[in-house]
Amino acid sequence: MSQTLTVVKHPLVQHKLTLMRDVKTPSSKFRQLLGEITQLLAYEATRDLPLEMREIDTPLQSMESPVLAGKKLALVSILRAGNGMLDSLLHLIPSARVGFVGLYRDEETLRPVQYYFKVPEALADRDALVVDPMLATGNSSVAAIDLLKEAGATRIRFLCLLAAPEGVARMEEAHPDVPVITAALDERLSDVGYILPGLGDAGDRMFGTK
Repeated sequence: MSQTLTVVKHPLVQHKLTLMRDVKTPSSKFRQLLGEITQLLAYEATRDLPLEMREIDTPLQSMESPVLAGKKLALVSILRAGNGMLDSLLHLIPSARVGFVGLYRDEETLRPVQYYFKVPEALADRDALVVDPMLATGNSSVAAIDLLKEAGATRIRFLCLLAAPEGVARMEEAHPDVPVITAALDERLSDVGYILPGLGDAGDRMFGTK
């Protein structure tokens, strides 16, 4: 297994992922489950964020207690499917700054095409958490992280629901310094670049489109 990959095998994550894979699960339930799994994965992805001590007053006495250190976390969604993970992360980390990378996959070449890029300032001073439900070929994820590094980001984590071995290998080759946190490493890619057994197109299932 990749040295940069973490598969979160918590029973709640695996149970909810099974429900998401089921073709009979409607879009409303799919979105709810994606949000729930995202928060569970986020606990792992943010495990080693830096802390500093701050003096506070409890109702009983003063004390020093830990808070997040440095500039606020940057959450970066790879459009459009990444937005299905973004809201639940903002519930967990409401003070985070938010960025967006607009990429779509050319269905003939499977290569990413950029159409939008807007991220927070001072990325060099922030931990960045990039979200996209599927790490399939890895081309879009690699392209998004290329753009973030060009914008100054140095501490990046990638959070996804499912990963294919091909996508993990592509990410590790291009960005060996970027940890990947996922709920499952599936078997392989199909001939047209979909994860197998997978759960279909995450964006279509999330938003009820075809």
